[in-house]
Amino acid sequence: MKIESLVIHGGIDGDERTGAVNVPIFQTSTYKQSAFGVNSGYEYSRTGNPTREALEKLISELEHGYAGFAFASGMAAITAVITLFKAGDKIIISNNIYGGTFRVLDKIFKNFNIGYIIADTTNLAEVKKSIDKTVKAIYIETPTNPLMDITDIKAIADIANDNDILTIVDNTFMTPYLQTPITLGADIVIHSATKYLGGHSDVVSGLVVVNTENLAEKIRFIQNSTGGVLAPFDSFLLIRGIKTLAVRMDRHNANGETIAKYLNDREEVSKVYYPGFHDHPGYEVQTRQANGYGGIISFVIKNGYDYKKFLSSFKLITFGESLGGVESLICHPASMTHAAIPAEIRQKVGIVDNLIRLSVGIENSDDLIEDLVAAFKASK
Repeated sequence: MKIESLVIHGGIDGDERTGAVNVPIFQTSTYKQSAFGVNSGYEYSRTGNPTREALEKLISELEHGYAGFAFASGMAAITAVITLFKAGDKIIISNNIYGGTFRVLDKIFKNFNIGYIIADTTNLAEVKKSIDKTVKAIYIETPTNPLMDITDIKAIADIANDNDILTIVDNTFMTPYLQTPITLGADIVIHSATKYLGGHSDVVSGLVVVNTENLAEKIRFIQNSTGGVLAPFDSFLLIRGIKTLAVRMDRHNANGETIAKYLNDREEVSKVYYPGFHDHPGYEVQTRQANGYGGIISFVIKNGYDYKKFLSSFKLITFGESLGGVESLICHPASMTHAAIPAEIRQKVGIVDNLIRLSVGIENSDDLIEDLVAAFKASK
């Protein structure tokens, strides 16, 4: 089944008992047991719920994994994965990783002696050099948030396999519609499903997909033990959102290309980060490992223009956190998504104060450009 059909019919398709075309919302905390130690496959909704199970099977199929797991947020999913490691272990992370991922490693897991090494994961020699006996995983985003660096997933997975460590890929920006890291050798895929998978800015959720039974058993134990599970209604909303993933991502891709080209021609903009440009350092890798370039664009407003006035002047585009919704969202990474990263690290990698990140929605692209034109005029 092709992915355009799989997003609609994958996992558990409808309800066999009633014929309902949608999986029902099993809004229950517990289940009747017919006899001592005998149940229908469910005993308590933290451990298992039919609506959540349908979502978990769906994302596993879409990512070509062994098993999927649904969590109450993207950070809950990331936290569950990091919980796989023990004191003394280290994880190599991309050098402009999402601020929340850095924060949980730096402020929470460091307290338990789980460390991290920051590396430019687009530089394979640097990654290899960073590996020692304490490193147990390489954690990458590709494209990265917000500078759109592209890491070669297969090459990283090969390095990880050679050193008997895990490859973890945050696939939030691309979704399985555009990129399937497990088919390229990754062991674990993470999604902030709040973003493109949900697609409508109405549910907060996280997903994990693993490629082996052993990892599945470990994540299942962590999920049940720590309890950060996705609720039945939110699972239903996420399944509903995924059904339109293919058509939405096609539009995000098309609008993203249009807006990127427009921004590249603006005199107020000194740099555009977009992997669909032929001169982007990661263009060839992105073209090889993904089926599109996505709808996220970051750009730097030149000195002499007021980026604060720019951000406060939109009528159609929403100034706010998050990304991946049907509506266009614009944010200021240095003070919002990446505020947890120390200023010296932000400056070093390029997350400067006049960097803007735009999540291009599915509105009419002419309307988006008109809104951008007005905001640029206001910035002068």
